[in-house]
Parts: sequence; structure tokens; C-alpha cells
Amino acid sequence: MTASERAQQRQDWIAARLGAAVAAVEPASSDASFRSYWRVRLRDGGTRILMDAPPGREDVRPWLDIAARLRAAGVHAPAVYAEDVAQGFLLLEDLGTRTLLPALDADRVDDLYGQALDVLLRMQSHADTAGLPGYDETRLVAEMELMPEWFLRRHLGISPECEDWDVIESAFRRLVDSACEQPQVFVHRDYHSRNLLLLDGDGLGVIDFQDAVSGPVTYDLVSLLRDCYIAWPVARVDGWVEGYRRRLAQAGLCEADARRFRRWFDLMGLQRHIKVLGIFCRLWYRDGKPGYLRDLPRVWRYTDEVMALYPEFAGLQALLRRWTGGRDLTQPHTPEAAP
Repeated sequence: MTASERAQQRQDWIAARLGAAVAAVEPASSDASFRSYWRVRLRDGGTRILMDAPPGREDVRPWLDIAARLRAAGVHAPAVYAEDVAQGFLLLEDLGTRTLLPALDADRVDDLYGQALDVLLRMQSHADTAGLPGYDETRLVAEMELMPEWFLRRHLGISPECEDWDVIESAFRRLVDSACEQPQVFVHRDYHSRNLLLLDGDGLGVIDFQDAVSGPVTYDLVSLLRDCYIAWPVARVDGWVEGYRRRLAQAGLCEADARRFRRWFDLMGLQRHIKVLGIFCRLWYRDGKPGYLRDLPRVWRYTDEVMALYPEFAGLQALLRRWTGGRDLTQPHTPEAAP
């Protein structure tokens, strides 16, 4: 189906459900998938969001399933007004445009992160995980393998040698072991400042949760506190991490002491940021979305800083430092023309 045919299908679907109530339809946002979002403005001043998830590329059923789980747990996920699974359309509550990211500053971050951590604890304590995919070894390794494919080979033009692969795979094994030994809870998988919305009344709305799994207790915590789009001083992050560990203990979700929990947190972040190095490059080279390259230096810095804390990752750090040394990671790689 061409883009114009899909646009007509989208317009017909809106008209069939809202008819003369529609005043205008305009782009709302897009994301790192093939989904797009459209703000439907109504003549009475209200708004709705249309999710367009083209069949064959996206499936709205996981989104509907996770949204219901979150709402049942007391988390503000968008309400669903109409759904069409076959055509890939959902008509949703409009949570607005005020993401957490631009509101974050040194004065407000404690309050805003406090709200985000409240929501996270509610998800981890009450969201049903029955039937969710597990964040198991196969999934964790597949994610990290995006780094050598898209960050090393495609972005840096590097093809690791056999002995390099031994170092990479040994590091991956340690990260998998650390993730799998943690308590397993509901995991949003992309719990960060661009997926949390400040609501007009009070509290936070949560979006982009369709890939939720049952997995390590530190995963969403590190997504929030070592956000790929904004960074905070180490001392502040330390305080947030330890405060949340104590809340998990009080809730009966995790009994790890501070040292063990911090190692889990750090290595979970290393796994996530290794994955993101690959994903951000894939979004440019495969999907034509260049904006993510601007955030690569921050993701690389997180990766490098954590490896420096743990001697068992010294080999991987040495390789990656050699391969990235002196490179402007925000610039696309252009393969040299054959002679």
C-alpha cells in the first residue's frame, strides 16, 4: 500500500467514527517504529489521538494488552475509544504534548523524577506480568548484537577479528548473567523522559509501552536515570538509585544490598546502552532517521564510564576506545568508494 493510499484509509476510518465532529487532523508525532500518531481536533474543542500502525509492519494487539494491564495497575496509560486491529488503527485519549524531557532542570528534577519513580514502583508492584515474554538470554543477546552490526560495522566501518569476538562475547555473557539473576518484574523497556507526559491535572501519563516484558528489576530504573537524552551528575544518580532500592525492599520486591543492587544497575545500563548504540545507528542507516545520531556521544559516554568501573570489562573497553578514538560519532559513515 502506498503512503497516499494509507492516508486515505486513515481519513476514511476517522470519518466513519467521528464524522462531522472532526474539525482537523494533523500530525502529532512519530516514533522509532513504523507507527505514526495523528491529533484529531474536534469541533467542540476536544482532541483525540489516532495511532496508525500499518498491518504487516506493526501489530496493535500488544499495545492494547499492555495498556489494559497498566490501567488496571493504576498507571495512566491512554484510554481507548475505538479500535480496529485488522486495519491497524486505534483512537486514543490525548495525553497532550508536555513530555518530561523539556521540563527537567536542576531545580525540578527531584520532584519530577520522584513522580516518575512513584509510577515505576506502581508498575513493578501491581502490573500483571502473566503471559508476558521473558527478558531472557536470547532476547538480551540479540539486542546487544545490534551494536557490532550497526555501530561497529555500519557506523564506524569496523569488522572485529576473531580474537575481538572472544572479548565481546565474554562481556555479553557477564551482562546476561547479571540481568538474569535479578528479581523479575514488569518492564516497560523504554521508560524515559520522552515517554512520560505531564498531565494537565496532576501526575504522569505513560506511553510507548507495547514492548513490555517480564524482566530485571533495574531495567526501567536505568532507562530513567541514565536517560539516553539527558544526563545528571553521578552523585544525584547515586542518591536516586539507593532511595529506590530501599523502596523496593519495603515493597518486598528486592532484597539485594546496596553494593549488589548497584552492580545490577550499572551492568543493566551497560547492556541497554550497548543495545542503544546499535539501535540509534540502525534508525539512521536503515530507517533514515538522523536525529538519533546526535545522542550517540552521550550513550557512548555512559557505556565507557560503566566499563571503567568494572575490571572484567577492561578488554571490551579497550577495543571500543580504540575503534571510537577521535571519531565524531554524530557524523554518518560514508564507505570509501572502491578504487
